[in-house]
Amino acid sequence: VQLVESGGGLVQPGGSLRLSCAASGFTFSSYAMSWFRQAPGKEREFVAGASSSGGVTKYADSVKGRFTISRDNAKNTVHLQMNSLKPEDTAVYYCNARVFTSDYWGQGTQVTVSS
Repeated sequence: VQLVESGGGLVQPGGSLRLSCAASGFTFSSYAMSWFRQAPGKEREFVAGASSSGGVTKYADSVKGRFTISRDNAKNTVHLQMNSLKPEDTAVYYCNARVFTSDYWGQGTQVTVSS
């Protein structure tokens, strides 16, 4: 299993970013995918998740209405559209796949929200 995130960067408060995660090594369309984040000095936390079809999504309360998770099963990718970004969204964002009983993680992509 390999997960590769991209799309992070520096953005001003109120701005937008779109993260992508390219997956390989497993039957992508059969598994739910999630995004987590970890800010300095804090534990990794759940941000958003999508069912295998993408028809069911779930969000952390802190990002509801601002972030949207989507997936393209034909391209084995999952995206996180982040709008109205706040300084407290600054973190390393990780793509996650739970395949059978094992959790797999990408290397992470840094998102910094600052003026």
